[in-house]
Amino acid sequence: MELIKDLPDRLLFAIPKKGRLHNACLSLLEGADIQFHRKNRLDIALVKNLPIALVFLPAGDIAKFVGEGNVDLGITGQDMVAEAEAQDKVTEILELGFGKCRLCVQVPIKGGAKNVTDLVGKRIATSFEGISSQFFKGIDDQVNAAVEDEAQKKKTQLVFVSGSVEAACALGLADGIVDLVESGETMQAAGLHDIVTILTSQAVLIASRKPSHPDLVQTITSRIKGVIAAQKYVYINYNVERRRLKEASAITPGRQAPTVSPLDDPEWVAVSSMVLKNSVAQAMDELESIGARDILIFELMVPRESSYARPVRGRDHEREDRAVKVGLEEGTQATLQKRVPEPADVEWAVHVLLLLLPPSPPMWPPWNRVNNHHQRAQHHIDEFHDI
Repeated sequence: MELIKDLPDRLLFAIPKKGRLHNACLSLLEGADIQFHRKNRLDIALVKNLPIALVFLPAGDIAKFVGEGNVDLGITGQDMVAEAEAQDKVTEILELGFGKCRLCVQVPIKGGAKNVTDLVGKRIATSFEGISSQFFKGIDDQVNAAVEDEAQKKKTQLVFVSGSVEAACALGLADGIVDLVESGETMQAAGLHDIVTILTSQAVLIASRKPSHPDLVQTITSRIKGVIAAQKYVYINYNVERRRLKEASAITPGRQAPTVSPLDDPEWVAVSSMVLKNSVAQAMDELESIGARDILIFELMVPRESSYARPVRGRDHEREDRAVKVGLEEGTQATLQKRVPEPADVEWAVHVLLLLLPPSPPMWPPWNRVNNHHQRAQHHIDEFHDI
């Protein structure tokens, strides 16, 4: 860790070194194009393409380091932020959508407490001492408020266990536990069930209140938002009659608004929008029901202001010739009246097209047609310059 003192020009980004969040964090960094190589037994890795140093720490320590300003940025669980009592010391920038779980009070299915008040004065095993002590203090106070004799008042005992907390009841160490529940399989295998949820949690991106490189914090945040959007959304492109445009826009409203473009046939328009992956099949069915044609779905590759996409499935094979429409900017104001494009507009659109569709890799069947589009693209640019 002495190396950190020699990195004043790099943003320090803390990543869980192991555990349930580690692999998902590595995938997130890869999607955000944060390139690094971590040497064996070394908890620091220098990012190759950005002035960032990754610091691999236990997830439970990350909130503390970020809160104290020792590290600029970090990924950890909301449960860890609460356990470190760092909610007021860090800025929660973004929920990341993985590592979802619940912190629950669990008791044996057979012969266990029926509700949480039955555990007052008994033993609770947990690795979350901070959260558990606050929670059971409130329960103790609630129950003891009705007891006048001070000697009769009870206090729940917390037993710290760093791992395998679910075994504490079976081994006679505790009457109940406070532990994380994801799928619930471990809890059920241990003969336990949960009787109350203390908090829900997921992985979050957190930042120091005074980061040393706020511009880099913004850059990383934008990239990670793009990765998350790519995981949640797909890009849909279709043709629909102008008179059904309002209905179509209601089906595919996008994140801001659908992109609408005129076609040679004035009675028809082309519509592009972002749609949640888990609802795309229903959206396609509803679009077909109102007469939409040439429906094509693209997988997004880390979108931000604009999106790179590649087709993953579609309807109507004649639409393949139009599959080069992949650079449409989400949220662009709809243009419903035909106009003669300016040369600069066409050149910009064609350059975007050329960037998004490299001429060689045969990623999908009609690539020879895409190559023909490449050959015609420069010709169109020259024509408009002549104008």
